[in-house]
Amino acid sequence: MTDAPADAARTPDADLVARATAWAEQDPDPDTKAELTDLIARAAGDPEAAADLAGRFSGPLQFGTAGLRGEIGAGESRMNRVTVLRATAGLVAALKEDVAADPVVAIGYDARHGSARFAQDAAEVVAGAGGRALLLPRTLPTPVLAFSVRHLGADAGIMVTASHNPPRDNGYKVYLGGRSVPEAERGAQIVAPWDARIAERIAAVGDVRDLPRGEFETIGEDTVRAYADRVISLVSRGAADGLKVVHTSMHGVGGEVAREVLSRTGVTELHEVPKQAEPDPDFPTVAFPNPEEPGALDLAIELARSTGADLIIANDPDADRCSAAVPSPRTAGGWRQLTGDEIGALLGEQTARELGGTDLPEGSRPVLACSVVSSRMLGKIAAGHGLDHQVTLTGFKWIARADRIAFGYEEAIGYCTDPEAVLDKDGLSAAVRLAALAADTKASGRTIADLLDDLALEHGVHLTAPLTFRVTDLSLITQAMARVRAHGPTELGGSPVVRSVDLSHGSAELPPTDGVVWETESGARAIIRPSGTEPKLKCYLEVIQPVGEAGVEAARDAADTAMVALREDVGRAIGL
Repeated sequence: MTDAPADAARTPDADLVARATAWAEQDPDPDTKAELTDLIARAAGDPEAAADLAGRFSGPLQFGTAGLRGEIGAGESRMNRVTVLRATAGLVAALKEDVAADPVVAIGYDARHGSARFAQDAAEVVAGAGGRALLLPRTLPTPVLAFSVRHLGADAGIMVTASHNPPRDNGYKVYLGGRSVPEAERGAQIVAPWDARIAERIAAVGDVRDLPRGEFETIGEDTVRAYADRVISLVSRGAADGLKVVHTSMHGVGGEVAREVLSRTGVTELHEVPKQAEPDPDFPTVAFPNPEEPGALDLAIELARSTGADLIIANDPDADRCSAAVPSPRTAGGWRQLTGDEIGALLGEQTARELGGTDLPEGSRPVLACSVVSSRMLGKIAAGHGLDHQVTLTGFKWIARADRIAFGYEEAIGYCTDPEAVLDKDGLSAAVRLAALAADTKASGRTIADLLDDLALEHGVHLTAPLTFRVTDLSLITQAMARVRAHGPTELGGSPVVRSVDLSHGSAELPPTDGVVWETESGARAIIRPSGTEPKLKCYLEVIQPVGEAGVEAARDAADTAMVALREDVGRAIGL
């Protein structure tokens, strides 16, 4: 028996080549078409090219966090014009079968590579299928699109964005509204069974060259103005008078709208970080365009020091998230970035106070909602004001669906402060609410840090911290989750584990999800779950420290010490 020729191992499967060739032939983009054609040619004798080709056709991008997200490039597992055309054809087919023959779809886009072209392709396919496509007039934040779905009565919305992902990525986020879902869910991101319905219809799409194209409508600036008017209506006129703010849009599309709403709220001095003020899809000044990442606010802090600012506000590139930093004499550099949970507590308390005490019976009170991985303080804030609290799965597609929601947040700096208008996280309305809160506090001679101390005195210090393991081999995450389920710790941070919950079984509060919860006798908690969008295993840690006679600072120091021990023990238990 003779050995097969060495070149055989390098030759890609004939079916793979056929599928790749068919994809390239229908690709309307000359760049990705050429990229794929070249890769097919090289794959015949280059093992690396063959592996690359196989990876690009290992399966199509799947609907994950409300839609599609992936690296830009040629092939079915990449974001490109063929992927967008197929996704839109599948979405419209689902709407026509399940909603109406003439679905109305609002479409927005950010400034990432390819976004404008993807959005136009989507609009043409919607119109060609007999729907009414309403394209936003220019690059705009995701919250403007979410607002437009409700404001315009659209049956669905498409936002072309990858939020704070790296520059090489883009995405396609889907919202439902109008005739698609009940009124309470209009303007929220898709959930099951819609994701499966759309995926089934995408799979049935043939050659995209056969898709009819039609003429779309471009929405006027009046919709953008209506959004801005709504945002500033959330606070009293001149609520931020006397406040000096540094703002960064992180090379994204939020700068123009943020400047308008903050200025109209009364911010006396508004300083944009010059190098980050205009949209730039390459995000040249940051390693990762996410305000939470180390170093992302360095330029903003530098500007805040030189201008004597009272507050730093940072939006991510599509402005659906909001971070903040405040002066802090005890912190190196004089500024401290607030955690997502701290901002959530501040905005939750602000909302609860505005709603006032209520004597409504249980089941009819306004709800403060947060994801299961967010701090437990929001539940205590709600109870303290006679409001209800609801815990949901991670992601705003779940938070937004909390019954009777008045405010919702997730620890990843996402805040829903106006669910009647934007049933999603909105970094611009959160910015305005934070500015008003900071100005009011400043006028009374106090600080944001004082407000956090007030909450700690009432509810205890709630210290949260992430612990993240990034991997290149996804099987390591599967193995780690199996390990923590089978061999959970009996003690964490010197305190016995008194409760261990496998979230894959679901609970009275939550449907099944891939996660494990450990709680200790001292009140510490660790939640372990795989990331839904990145190759990471994420741990969400929280310690609670009552404030005793020694005061808040002593309690914070004790919480810091407890967190160090908790991190070490959880890290050992994970074993990555």
